[in-house]
Amino acid sequence: MELQSKIVAGLERISEVFKSLLWEKAKVYGISPIQIQILLFVSNHSSNLCNVSYLAKEFNLTKPTISDAVRVLLKKGLLEKDFSPSDNRRYNVQLSSGGVQLVGELSDYASPVLQILEHIDEEEMKQIYGTLSRLIYQLNQKGIIQVQRSCFGCRYYKGDKKGTHFCSLLDKKLAGPEIRLDCPEFESKHVES
Repeated sequence: MELQSKIVAGLERISEVFKSLLWEKAKVYGISPIQIQILLFVSNHSSNLCNVSYLAKEFNLTKPTISDAVRVLLKKGLLEKDFSPSDNRRYNVQLSSGGVQLVGELSDYASPVLQILEHIDEEEMKQIYGTLSRLIYQLNQKGIIQVQRSCFGCRYYKGDKKGTHFCSLLDKKLAGPEIRLDCPEFESKHVES
C-alpha cells in the first residue's frame, strides 16, 4: 500500500472518531449529530453565516436536510429566528438561552482527541497543522469542500513558495500555526456565485 493510501485510511479513521464522539453526545441530549454541529457552528460564527442556505454549503448537505434540523432546534427552543429587516421571509438563526447552555455542555465533545494532541511535540504539531491547512485548501480548490474560510483562500493573504505568510488586513507576517482555518474576517479571493 502506498503511503498516500495509508494517510487516506488514517484520515478516514479519524473522521469515524469524530462521528462516534458526536453520536455519543447526540444520544445523551436527544438531538442528532448534525443538530449538534449546527449549534456549535452558530455559537462560533457571525449571524450572516447562520442561515439555511449557508449551513447547507458548510455541511455539504441539502437545504431540506438543514431546514429540517433547524426546524427541530427551533421547536426545542435551542435556536431563535432573527428576521431580516428588509424581508421578513428571510432569517438567520441564533442561539436561545437554552441553546447557549447546551453548547456549553456539547463543546467538549472532541476532548478525547485534544487530550491525545497535548502529548505530541510542538514541532510535529506545527507540521501536522501546516499539512492539514494545505490539504483543506486544496480540497476546496477542487470543489470537494464547499466552504473555505482559511487564510489561503482569503483576499488579504499573501504567501510565497518559501513558506512566508502575510495578512494584509492585520498587516502582519504569520507563522505557520497562525494560519487560520476558520477566520472571522475572511473575504474570498474569488467572487462567489
